Amino acid sequence: MANSSSQLGDKTRHLKQPNLSSVSDTIAIEATVKHIIANVRAQGDAAVREYSRTYDRVDIEAFEVGLEDRLEAVANLDPQTRKDTEFAIERVKAFAEAQLRTILPLEFDALPGLHLGHRIIPVKFVGAYVPGGRYPILSAPVMTIVPAKVAGCDQVIACLPPNAHPAMIAGCHLSGADRIFKVGGAQAIAAMAFGTETIPAVDKIVGPGNAYVNEAKRQVFGQVGIDQLAGPSEIYIVADETGDAEMIATDLLAQAEHDVRTRIGLITTDQKLAGAVLEEVERQLATLPTADVAGVAWRDYGEITVCADEAAMIEYSDHIAAEHLEVHTRDAHSTAGKLRNYGSLFIGKLASVVYSDKCCGTNHTLPTMAAGRYTGGLWVGSYVKVCTHQWLDERGVAAVAPPSVRQSRTEGMEGHRRAAALRLSRN
Repeated sequence: MANSSSQLGDKTRHLKQPNLSSVSDTIAIEATVKHIIANVRAQGDAAVREYSRTYDRVDIEAFEVGLEDRLEAVANLDPQTRKDTEFAIERVKAFAEAQLRTILPLEFDALPGLHLGHRIIPVKFVGAYVPGGRYPILSAPVMTIVPAKVAGCDQVIACLPPNAHPAMIAGCHLSGADRIFKVGGAQAIAAMAFGTETIPAVDKIVGPGNAYVNEAKRQVFGQVGIDQLAGPSEIYIVADETGDAEMIATDLLAQAEHDVRTRIGLITTDQKLAGAVLEEVERQLATLPTADVAGVAWRDYGEITVCADEAAMIEYSDHIAAEHLEVHTRDAHSTAGKLRNYGSLFIGKLASVVYSDKCCGTNHTLPTMAAGRYTGGLWVGSYVKVCTHQWLDERGVAAVAPPSVRQSRTEGMEGHRRAAALRLSRN
């Protein structure tokens, strides 16, 4: 991402800059994924099976997880883990239901005799990709499957790598997946997009994954819908002189342990806080068990930027458009109201990203790589279509046919002119 310091003049300066660019060369990945998609499309299950051997080192006879195995995965969950998973499901479900109530059908008389409207129609078949990843992220299936069930999708299938933790299968089951398949990577995306002998084709694919999964989603878009193209995780914190260095460093490193390519940063108006956070991060890394991941992310992608004033801080934050954005200022709600580009906003020092990552109810599948400038994250609205309709009586025809006739004539579209004029002539 381009540095916006030149755009902000002398209003920002970096105490620490990223060592690496977050934009990576994907040419080799594109070619590999294109080959995988073509083979899965042509050979179906056979290709999926071969790629499972190649990439996951697993020989799979039956891709689908049967009911007995699903129930066994649930039974083997630690009792407290199951309670916590069900708590997360209830919170995500409640928030999705509340969101859905805001998406209303519309019936509108635009003119006498001209009736317009829209319906809210659930996507019929949804495929949820559930990543295996470095850790068994137990909330991952909750975030993608539960909102789909709330939206009313007819069928939700889940695909997850064959070596994923068994608790992930339990999470898919408890979240309401209709069918679960032990298929991961780009081959899973291709299978859900085009269908195989075993895996049904879906209408939309959601869920995060690695660079190959992301590229596969990009390449099948059009054949199916997708939620977004999500890169490595991100967290930025905007803070003034009231910021707590220990708390800020803790939250930055918590997110950094996701991946060595996590983007993390502090944007502050206070030079003293910036220095304190820099020292605190290094202090905490000395005892953090996941420092082999978080430390690399901090070294390569960590950033601390000092801004001249709040306006510059807001402008720079909006330029970054971070996936997760925490607000640690004296009047956090006031600052939050001035921000507009982010995936999800965490207002005040008590609102840690970890709560949303796990169980508070908002979705953790969010835009990265500055996509927060033009889109929000996954939500119940991602699983429905707003489809318009219209009907007219004679009064409506009398109102809209004449301008339609004239416009069609001006454009040279005689067929259109005739279609409009015919109804007018019979009115």
